[in-house]
Amino acid sequence: MLRVMTWNIRTGGRDRGGPDRRALVARVIARQRPDLLALQELGGLDVAGFAASVGLRPYLARSWLGQPVALLVAPAWPVLAAAPVRRPFHHAAQRVVVGTDAGPLTVLGTHLYPYSGTRRLVEARWAAAALRRSRDDLALLAGDLNTLDPYAGHADRVGRLPPAYRRRHLRRDGRTVETRAVARLLAAGLVDLGVSAGPTVPTAHGGAEFADMRLDYLLATPKLATLHPHVSVIRTPDTAHASDHHPLQADFPLTPLTPSR
Repeated sequence: MLRVMTWNIRTGGRDRGGPDRRALVARVIARQRPDLLALQELGGLDVAGFAASVGLRPYLARSWLGQPVALLVAPAWPVLAAAPVRRPFHHAAQRVVVGTDAGPLTVLGTHLYPYSGTRRLVEARWAAAALRRSRDDLALLAGDLNTLDPYAGHADRVGRLPPAYRRRHLRRDGRTVETRAVARLLAAGLVDLGVSAGPTVPTAHGGAEFADMRLDYLLATPKLATLHPHVSVIRTPDTAHASDHHPLQADFPLTPLTPSR
C-alpha cells in the first residue's frame, strides 16, 4: 500500500512569538506513516533534518516569494526523477517520480497563491501543464490550493468570513465565489479524490481566515483514480494543534518497484 499525505504545517511548524509545533507535526507523521508526504509552508524549517527525524527523504522546491514546499519519500520507494517546476509560483512546486509495481507515479506537490483567484488560476494552469505528459499514466497533484471547489454553493461560508479574508474567495465582482483554479485542473482531466472527505480547515490552533472549508486537495489522473483509494482528513487531538490545516491522506493499492535481477 502507498500512503500519500498532503499537509500545510503553517510557517515551518513554528509561530512567531508563539508555540513551537514541530514535535506535534513529527508525531502526527510518525503515527500516520506516509510513504509520500507533500508539505507546504516550510519557511525557517531545516527540511533535511526534519525529514531525517521522521525517516523520510526530502525533495525541496524553494520559493520565489513565499515559502518552500517539499515532497518527502519513504526509503522503500525508489525515486526515478525529482525536480522543482520551473515556473514563478508564489510559493513553489516540486515534482517527484516514484517507481511502483503498476508503473511510474508522478507526484506534484504545490501551494497556490492565497490572495488572488486570478493568480491562482494562472498557477493552476502551470500545474496542469507540469502534469500534461503524465495525464494518461499514474499522476497525482497534492497540496494546499487555497481555493474552493466548483461543485456546490459556498456563498454562506464565504459570507461568514471577515471582509479581508472574504475577498480571497470572491471574483472581482465581489459576489461570485472563486473556484476557477480547481475547475481548471478538473478540465485538464484530473479527478478530485477528496470530494467527500470534508473540510481541512480550520483547526483549534487557528484559522480566523477559514470557515469549514476544504482547501487541501489530492487530484489524480483517471488511471490512478481507478485504483479507488481510501481518502480521509486526519482529525486527532494532535492535528488540531499542530497546524491551522488538518492533513489529507489517501491509501493506494500500490507496492514499490523492485529492482530486476
